[in-house]
Amino acid sequence: MLAGNLFIISAASGAGKTSLIKALLERDSHLRLSISHTTRKPRPAEVNGVDYHFVDDATFLKMLGDAQFLESAEVHGARYGTSQDAVDGPLQAGFDVVLEIDWQGAQQVRRLFPAAVSIFVLPPSLETLEHRLNGRGQDSQETISRRVAVAREEMSHVGEFDYVTINNQFDEALQDIAAVIRAQRLKGVVQLKRYAHLVQTLT
Repeated sequence: MLAGNLFIISAASGAGKTSLIKALLERDSHLRLSISHTTRKPRPAEVNGVDYHFVDDATFLKMLGDAQFLESAEVHGARYGTSQDAVDGPLQAGFDVVLEIDWQGAQQVRRLFPAAVSIFVLPPSLETLEHRLNGRGQDSQETISRRVAVAREEMSHVGEFDYVTINNQFDEALQDIAAVIRAQRLKGVVQLKRYAHLVQTLT
């Protein structure tokens, strides 16, 4: 069985990557999302083990010390990490895996998985980004202003990614990401292995 592809999807907070990934998973049964561990508190309606594995600092640091994370980073005062097992298992089973991580984690993953395909999602403007953050109704204006400032720093790393889409029209951004995933699956080197018997009979 051929191993699956590893996709990295990154964006500044508020750019809409979580909604895009949820829609991708609903339309593509061959995709699996690696659920990250985090020390931040759950937001309303978030479910442990579905949105994130919510753990305390001590648990996270123990996992880090035991080298259980493929990547980890500190973002907005909370720790985030991707479990090595959560990625290796589905990949070896032939599924494509999506990592929803920030640019710091993306750098770490690319060093370990040079073949990983990375996609960055940009908002159409800073005003739109701030409006989306306000729409969550979860943070003070001071916190939102701080998040927007951090977002500008995060977006300065967009040039490190293989593909970039602008989340102005949700459906268009979704189609963009789906097209990248489909194109990766159709790469010649992969198809020649997958359909080796057919190619042999045809040539």
